Amino acid sequence: MKVLIQKFFTSTAVLAGALTLMVSCNKELPQAEPIIPATGSGSTISEVLNDPSFSILKAAVTRASTAAATSNFPVSLSNLLGDKTGTYTLFAPTDAAFVASGIPSAAALAALSPGRLDTLLRYHLVGGQAVTSAVIPTTFPNVQLPSSLILSAPTSTLPPGLRMPIFPSKRGSNLWVNNIPITQADIPAANGVVHKVAALVAPPSQFLWDRINTDPNLTYLKAAIQRADSGATATGSLQAALQNPAANLTVFAPNDVAMQTILTGLITQALIGTGMDPATAAATATALASTPAVFSNPALYASLNATTVKGIVVYHLLGTRAFSVNIPTSATAVPTLLNSAVAAHPGVTIQATFGATGVTAATVKGLVNPTPSNILINPTPAPGGTSDQHYINGVLHVIDQVLRPQ
Repeated sequence: MKVLIQKFFTSTAVLAGALTLMVSCNKELPQAEPIIPATGSGSTISEVLNDPSFSILKAAVTRASTAAATSNFPVSLSNLLGDKTGTYTLFAPTDAAFVASGIPSAAALAALSPGRLDTLLRYHLVGGQAVTSAVIPTTFPNVQLPSSLILSAPTSTLPPGLRMPIFPSKRGSNLWVNNIPITQADIPAANGVVHKVAALVAPPSQFLWDRINTDPNLTYLKAAIQRADSGATATGSLQAALQNPAANLTVFAPNDVAMQTILTGLITQALIGTGMDPATAAATATALASTPAVFSNPALYASLNATTVKGIVVYHLLGTRAFSVNIPTSATAVPTLLNSAVAAHPGVTIQATFGATGVTAATVKGLVNPTPSNILINPTPAPGGTSDQHYINGVLHVIDQVLRPQ
């Protein structure tokens, strides 16, 4: 059984280096290039928002600007957007976008405190650059921009002034920010550029680990991560990386059915290899793999040790954030965190199919998976969904197969 399972769970000891990469990528976010300076003439962004289609946004900016000043946000939104000496990119929700996001009118903004609105709207604003559609690349992964929303006060793992990132992307003539469509791009302003968006681009408030730790359909993945962290220091664990606000990851998360299916099959084959009859082997394997406790079963410790399980977990992680709308339309190999230990590994292959309004299907294939795994596309970004689930330190997509690196 040990040999068979270890052919699937990569057992190279140097895979511990993959965790080092997860920590090493926790650095200040780079500015996007190129930077296009504002002209300094004409209407400011604040004046652009006098467009009747921005009536709710205009009211939201006014209400947000009454929030108390802080050391992180000493200048109000109204003053920022009206300042001709600055340069900004605003991903601006129209009235229709507010309605689509559950805010039907300017009067409904009274249910949101000025501070909460200030936080929400600053995530829509990029300072220091006017990013037009012409400079948003079509390449993978999404370009990463620092929004005007500062995450929090610095800590041992959080650099000072670290801003929550936002991710515009382009496929053909279609533009998105995160996974929200841009409905009208390149509205010029004296102090930057405005892009109309189809819905509010909500800043995430939880970590990847928060989702994995509580999702009833990801209990095997949680158990695998905990097994991988056996003996690891608190700060050097996968759990720590999945809770690090400065990390930038994509998690392809196999659901419980996928994990249970592959484990049952592997254990069945291993038991048959020991001479057990197929019917008994299948029944025994089904029982062993019936709960996430399979990863903490002493009888399987030799095969499912921390290093081998860590290898398979990191093969499901990208060291960059990728929304489905940024996945290429042709099959494209991309590296995973496994490549920090096995540089020559081809990684995983990703591909998306686009319809009129966005991605209709997407897949990710491990090196030796006979068929690609499906990303379970959810048409909404609501919490608990299965695709484009956005968290402080990355994006999570639920998939229906376990990815096999060798």
